[in-house]
Amino acid sequence: MLSRNEIMQTIRMIDQQHLDIRTITMGISLLSCADPDPEACCRKIYDKICRRAERLVPTGEAIETEFGIPIVNKRISVTPIALVAAGCETADYVPFAKALDRAARTCGVNFIGGYSALVQKGLTEADRKLMNAIPEALAETELVCASVNVGSTRAGINMDAVRTMGQVVKKTAQRTADRDGFGCAKLVVFCNAVEDNPFMAGAFHGVGEAESVINVGVSGPGVVYHALQSVKGQPFDVVAETVKKTAFRITRMGQLVAREASARLDTPFGIVDLSLAPTPAVGDSVARILEEMGLEVCGTHGTTAALALLNDAVKKGGVMASSHVGGLSGAFIPVSEDEGMIAAASSGALTMDKLEAMTCVCSVGLDMIAVPGDTSAATIAAIIADEAAIGMVNNKTTAVRIIPAPGKQVGDRVEMGGLLGSAPVMPVHSGSAEDFISRGGHIPAPLHSLKN
Repeated sequence: MLSRNEIMQTIRMIDQQHLDIRTITMGISLLSCADPDPEACCRKIYDKICRRAERLVPTGEAIETEFGIPIVNKRISVTPIALVAAGCETADYVPFAKALDRAARTCGVNFIGGYSALVQKGLTEADRKLMNAIPEALAETELVCASVNVGSTRAGINMDAVRTMGQVVKKTAQRTADRDGFGCAKLVVFCNAVEDNPFMAGAFHGVGEAESVINVGVSGPGVVYHALQSVKGQPFDVVAETVKKTAFRITRMGQLVAREASARLDTPFGIVDLSLAPTPAVGDSVARILEEMGLEVCGTHGTTAALALLNDAVKKGGVMASSHVGGLSGAFIPVSEDEGMIAAASSGALTMDKLEAMTCVCSVGLDMIAVPGDTSAATIAAIIADEAAIGMVNNKTTAVRIIPAPGKQVGDRVEMGGLLGSAPVMPVHSGSAEDFISRGGHIPAPLHSLKN
């Protein structure tokens, strides 16, 4: 039973501190949709998604109304399409993306993820076809998100795939040049991708998952920020305890919504992802949390240490609140989606190199970063390789979601709208990585990958 004080605290968190359920994501297995006939396969994909997720949006809206908890997004994730389409007799994988888009529109969700391939150790023909289709697929759909996993701690980094993805990102930006390269905002390149991530653009339904599940992603940077205002000047031990207690309350709310959605949809409860996911709204920023710890501006010396504390405390508080914590669970630092990050990057205090250092200790990686439109495919691939190396060596999930905005230069701004926000175009190093990327092959897994 909740006490009166706990109820009032939750009301304040929702009403004044931007607390919300960022997403209810239904994961759906499409393995049963495989068919040699591509048209039949697409038809099965559409039918199964619509059948499974037809009540997802109205159920989320009903919970939102009854509990008074904002649920910002309702989403779907599916089995990586490269696996589902592998048995089809076709070289054109764009129709699969269009089938996903039609199903997402019919169900009324915000996004659908899973136009994906897992190529950390090698590429099948299906993987190759899907990767080559990504630019056209993302240009011709609105709600489809794509991801490719190019490395892991166990397998190393597939540098042939990294090189290809540098080219794919570049082509995707060109195909959506009329929208500042918007297609790249729906494309993530991973190392150590997880199977139960509810957040876009990298969500997919892993092969180890059930037929369908409900995963929930919570969010609460504003709540953590307000909590830290009450411990100004106190030691970091107190800061960490404050964040842990706050994360505990946030996760409890997420678990409540997840269990309720699971029961109403007659779908197993998967996980709560307790990531602090910011928005462009003032007061809902991870960067401002770091500054509340005593930094003059996010990006200055000490930022990485502050982020490490925050990420660790969030995880510890979350696992105390729920035995079903999963996904990515930590603190996100997407530049375009965080008001404080946008300000820091615009002032020059936050650079690409500092962001890369920060990704060593936080969730995911270089996220929603705009770079000049003339950035080469080799440079993009090298950025992906650097981030994958951090994930591989540190046994954590890392990713790159980068937007080489056509026609834009350093100092310009890319407008994405909504939760995706706007991003200042950031500089990249001028030295070429062409010869490095052209080597191809495999960067071997680290020694500590040999755990069996």
